Amino acid sequence: MVWEGRAHVFGDNVNTDYITPTDYMSGSMRSIAEHVFEPIAPKFHEVFEPGDIVVGGENFGCGSRRETAPKALKVKGVSLVISESFARLFYRNGVAIGLPVVTAPGVTDAVSDGDSVVVDLEAGVFRNETTGKSVATEPISPALRSVYEAGGILEYYKRNPNKLTLE
Repeated sequence: MVWEGRAHVFGDNVNTDYITPTDYMSGSMRSIAEHVFEPIAPKFHEVFEPGDIVVGGENFGCGSRRETAPKALKVKGVSLVISESFARLFYRNGVAIGLPVVTAPGVTDAVSDGDSVVVDLEAGVFRNETTGKSVATEPISPALRSVYEAGGILEYYKRNPNKLTLE
């Protein structure tokens, strides 16, 4: 699995209220997605293009346990979130809905906002095509790859109804 796109870089402790501001929670998921990162990156919606990649620092997605934040990123068209580390529930919710979430220690030192990047899970590498820098990603199990390929845990089980556990 390989993703290519432009990087949108955020710092440490980006919480779910920054990703999905509470002012828009009464709207549809599509309207919530139009406001992702608005409190910390007001022009994100103007520069973002579907397929782009979000890069985060430590503890990305901290805060509430709701699925809204990763879901809004997926609806917006974010292809993958790669971070130094994730809040446990954001990571779990990302996997559940099929939004690839990948940990790569050192990633924020290897990228700047707007750089062209490639994430190759088979090779286990994040490559900055703009600068030539690269860092290793943490390994992704074949089972987790299957969940991402299916589009989330529910889709995985719909396709594999006799499997109660991931192999």
